[in-house]
Amino acid sequence: MVPFRTEKVTDRITRIYAVCTELCYLVEGDDRAALIDNGSGFGSLRDVVKDLTNKPLIVLLTHGHTDHAMGSGEFTDCDLYLNSVDEYIYGPHGDYKFRHEGMGLADEGVVIAEEDYVPTIPFSYYKDLKGGDSFDLGGETIEIYDCPGHTKGSVVMLMKEARILLLGDACNGFTFLQESYSLSIEHYEESLKRMKEQVAGKYDRLLASHGDGELPLGIIDGNIQLCEDIKAGRTDDVPMEFRGNPGLIAKAMGPNGRVDGGCGNIVYVKEQVWEDGSLCRA
Repeated sequence: MVPFRTEKVTDRITRIYAVCTELCYLVEGDDRAALIDNGSGFGSLRDVVKDLTNKPLIVLLTHGHTDHAMGSGEFTDCDLYLNSVDEYIYGPHGDYKFRHEGMGLADEGVVIAEEDYVPTIPFSYYKDLKGGDSFDLGGETIEIYDCPGHTKGSVVMLMKEARILLLGDACNGFTFLQESYSLSIEHYEESLKRMKEQVAGKYDRLLASHGDGELPLGIIDGNIQLCEDIKAGRTDDVPMEFRGNPGLIAKAMGPNGRVDGGCGNIVYVKEQVWEDGSLCRA
């Protein structure tokens, strides 16, 4: 049996630890509940949600990656929402072989059996999700803001009454932008600045979709500054590789975070710094 662990973020928001480092969140209103992300699709997340709430459920996905959207097969009786732009990545990330290779990311000691695998559902099951959308759960409202970069359709979600902003993978302490399908550093910086302006003054707490789920309030500004540093060549460029894809860690990391004490980090490739693909700017 694949284990899931839960903890309360607030009285109405529960963090769910899935098995491949990803986090999901259940937000419960007076009338209905929303599950934000549904994980890698290993084990029964649906059983966990049933133990937490009996309210009608909707499912909102931050983006189309394999570790955030592949549990949807257990929720086809619910309204499922995902930015239609991310169809381009949902397909390859839903591939059987690609998903099974991801089993290697499972928490230490977790054994995933074939019967734990939730089959990938077609993209046609999803309703479009984009900036400006809002979901009233009854006393709890979730507002959607676009933040493309990590994927072209990445969104962040504001839990309005709780004054909590979930950044997902769009902006965190180790934001991946090195994949060929990611957007340029130049484009990503514009996304961050636009999103920052839209959510200004609306939150007191930031949540992530990996790690312990908590982010420092300076993370958005930190990653904006990192984009400037990358464009200017003020980087340490530590080589790394993830699932066969090489990249450069912009700022060197130590056991307690960035060596320079800064906030946030970005993994990138030099060919995707500028929108036009050039390697430098005069």
